[in-house]
Amino acid sequence: MHTLASRLRRLPPSCGPVRLIGVDGHAGSGKSTFAGQLAAALDNAPVLHLDDIATHEELFTWTDRLLHEVITPLGRGQTARYRPYEWRTRSFGPARSLPPAEVILVEGVGAGRRALRPHLARLLWMETPREEAWERGRFRDGGEQSAFWAGWVAAERRHFAEDPSRPFAHLLVLQRPKGYQMLQGPAGAHCPDR
Repeated sequence: MHTLASRLRRLPPSCGPVRLIGVDGHAGSGKSTFAGQLAAALDNAPVLHLDDIATHEELFTWTDRLLHEVITPLGRGQTARYRPYEWRTRSFGPARSLPPAEVILVEGVGAGRRALRPHLARLLWMETPREEAWERGRFRDGGEQSAFWAGWVAAERRHFAEDPSRPFAHLLVLQRPKGYQMLQGPAGAHCPDR
């Protein structure tokens, strides 16, 4: 993890002074856990969870809000401000600040979408088969979220059919019993730092 962190720090900034790193993959693929460990290896780099941006009504149609509230200010070297969505209360919480940092991780389904890729220094894809990831996600969320998951699976299928991320990933991240294995992704051969 520290080797990857070192490589990411050496990348040129991609969004104003920030190196934005996307961590994408199917729901339940381990993105949040991986991003947390990578953030720790990056001396506690900030992590923007797309679960804080998406809503029940905007599972995947949150791009404009993210660009306006987060990407544009960071691109100008300014502090971004957004209101994280509370999934249980179905409402937005108090505003949260995200100051520019050397590296910021953007973690969640859709982090590698077409509209965000120009702002990313690297895109990492969690290489977990979707059915396995979804099963893990259902187990994690419990029975009370079963109705949500029924709608989510169809929405995620549509999203990745219309706007796939994996073909543009620089690295594929495989979870192993002890740690992670990094493989060159489809876009990895085009990385200037390789």
